[in-house]
Amino acid sequence: MLRGNHESANVCKVYGFFDECKRKLSIKSWKSFCDLFDHLPLTAIIENKILCMHGGISKDLVNVSQLKQLKRPMEIPDNGLVCDLLWSDPNENVIGFGPNERGVSCTFSPKVLEAFLDKNDLDLVCRAHQVVEDGYEFFGEQTLVTIFSAPNYLGEFDNNGAVMLVEKDLLCSFQIIKPVIKKK
Repeated sequence: MLRGNHESANVCKVYGFFDECKRKLSIKSWKSFCDLFDHLPLTAIIENKILCMHGGISKDLVNVSQLKQLKRPMEIPDNGLVCDLLWSDPNENVIGFGPNERGVSCTFSPKVLEAFLDKNDLDLVCRAHQVVEDGYEFFGEQTLVTIFSAPNYLGEFDNNGAVMLVEKDLLCSFQIIKPVIKKK
């Protein structure tokens, strides 16, 4: 299980997790969850070929060996490498790195992604962080995949969810999770 952008005290407080813990459990339980969040890994690498994280790449990430240097526990900073791993997004319309409409982190182009993958001898970046209609969506000539596992997100999106399966030979396939249709 990798850490996402919501696994921080500030963000989960804004989105209601603090209130839910306070109402159903205790403030102490919320603090325990936040302590746990600070210990979660930020990235994973599958067979030295597939880099996984919640957000995306960073202009501060030159070599994947940097990821091993990240010390936990850690809180999520407002900018820089760790922030970008949880908050950055791919963008077909930007050259290099650009601003992010979320107001935090950055966006990155297919060319930046391709250069990063080549330099680090990687084949694929696997991320989450964005609702995608089919549950998964490729970017940059299938060198990045966004996987979103929550169908009908927040009851506001008519999206599928998906889970990516990785075979021993690193062949990837997707299991689609259809939204539950409520009968009236």
